[in-house]
Amino acid sequence: MGDTGGRGRPELPQHVRFPLTSIRSVALLMALSLAACAHFNPAAGQANAPGASGSDTAADPNYGAYMGARYAASRHDIVKASELYQEALKSDPDNDELLNGAFFYAAAAGDMDTAEDLAQRLVKTEADGRAPRLVLAVAALKKGDFAAARMNIAQSARGPFTGLTLTLLDAWAAQGTGDTALALKELNDVPDQGGTATLANYTRALVLEMAGRDKEADAAYQLALGQGNSSPRLVEAYGRFLERAKRDDDARALYNRFASQESLQPVCEAGLARIAAGTVPDPLIATAQQGAAEALFGIGTSLSDQSSSDIAVLYLQLALNLDPHHDLARLVLADRYENLQKYEDAIATYRAMDQDGPYWPAAAVQAAVDLGKLKRYDEAVSELQDLGKQWPDHIAVWTALGDIYRDQEKYTEAADAYDKAIKTLNPVADKDWPLFYARAVSEERSKQWPDAERDLLQALKLSPDQPEVLNYLGYSWVDQGKNLPQALAMLEKARTLSPYDGYIVDSVGWAYYRLGRYDQAVTTLENAVQLVPGDATINDHLGDAYWKAGRKLEARYQWANALAFEPDAKEKAGLEAKLKNGLTLADGGAD
Repeated sequence: MGDTGGRGRPELPQHVRFPLTSIRSVALLMALSLAACAHFNPAAGQANAPGASGSDTAADPNYGAYMGARYAASRHDIVKASELYQEALKSDPDNDELLNGAFFYAAAAGDMDTAEDLAQRLVKTEADGRAPRLVLAVAALKKGDFAAARMNIAQSARGPFTGLTLTLLDAWAAQGTGDTALALKELNDVPDQGGTATLANYTRALVLEMAGRDKEADAAYQLALGQGNSSPRLVEAYGRFLERAKRDDDARALYNRFASQESLQPVCEAGLARIAAGTVPDPLIATAQQGAAEALFGIGTSLSDQSSSDIAVLYLQLALNLDPHHDLARLVLADRYENLQKYEDAIATYRAMDQDGPYWPAAAVQAAVDLGKLKRYDEAVSELQDLGKQWPDHIAVWTALGDIYRDQEKYTEAADAYDKAIKTLNPVADKDWPLFYARAVSEERSKQWPDAERDLLQALKLSPDQPEVLNYLGYSWVDQGKNLPQALAMLEKARTLSPYDGYIVDSVGWAYYRLGRYDQAVTTLENAVQLVPGDATINDHLGDAYWKAGRKLEARYQWANALAFEPDAKEKAGLEAKLKNGLTLADGGAD
């Protein structure tokens, strides 16, 4: 905690960015495991590693490429891993591990021509290999060779995860031949549970629309929407369907229904603009290739955990190979790169998006945010300022700019940026509390306490049960020696809401201390130290409480601990003085 600008002050979360978690609702699939795709991981075993038989590995240049490839793979440097696995494979073309590695990372890097060639080699020794058969099926789909796609799908081994993928692709391959009945029969094999049912009904609606069976397509769209997973793609597809059917009132009602959801706003605004202009859109999915891309996108989007990131990248790359204009797939791919902390790759992916598309504003903002993560602050600020001139009412521009300034500890500039964001709110809603909290923290750090206090109170008015806001305001009051009973009540509430947050527990203990309840302060601060054992400020607070409780030897021990935890210069000077002189009157105590 510390003083009002101290080390323990809770940090402001990165609270405003495009809500990709909502986009992931396209396919809330069954629990997925990499075990179902274990052979996708080319680094899983080392039985055939170069030099593994006992050769002089130090003198083997191939071994260096192999180790470099494994290192790049461990760092999720997909492009580098692809290059190095291919380099190693040239020297040892019969090595199964190198072949698998070169194949997987070529596909994940988007090098589909190389991946297809390597897949052809793999299926000669493992005829039912899931990953190579999938890539070969996608390659055939792209060429319009639907019979070859179905042949590769039929020859693939199946598991609970790949089975779903292959069933959807087989349905689209059948539709590509014009056999709608077979496509619908394939979709009947999709498990009717959770998000898979929604995905199947959404796919069924797309197939039926493509076949011109509009009445059935309408029913399937409504069934998918009724299952609660209102993804951007589902809403956009059905909205376009309604617009094309000249059902503008129904389309307008659909867009207005979902326009308040942040992830759906770009789609809904674009649809409403088309209706106002009298423009009739193309169908969202017009070809079997686009349909297959949609299926791969839905499944790739569902792979949101860290351990599945490389597989998610593969699926999204396959989707983009089939439909290069699938901007939402590109947006989610960039998000996956961010999860892997590959910010340069994320920026390049964002910048490859259609600048006339509905997702471009979100992509442009997030690319600037990623520049900030790379510490390229001047570029990030410049881009966001330019975006602010272009879209002055775009809340994400100003909140991102505020976050970038905050990262640089430029709190006055941050407060000004958050102020611009707040001015775009019309009306202010309960969900907007983080913006007021953001501005409050920046104001407090820039010595504008009255403004900060007003914003903290506003944040609590909008959302009374936010422990970090209760803590920030309560601790600030305690630190200033004002409103102590009210501050303690706030802090006790924050501790109830977040009992294992050591900083909040510290705030409660410090409130007890300021109220002269030293025994309670000791007990509470001991708990805080256990929760956050390496924080200088919390240890300092406990030392003060021990001193006031008459436990002076323990107080000096705790202050010495605090010094060992690298306090800032002001805290360090205070701790050194306490160790020398004890808690003096100047510190609020007595010898």
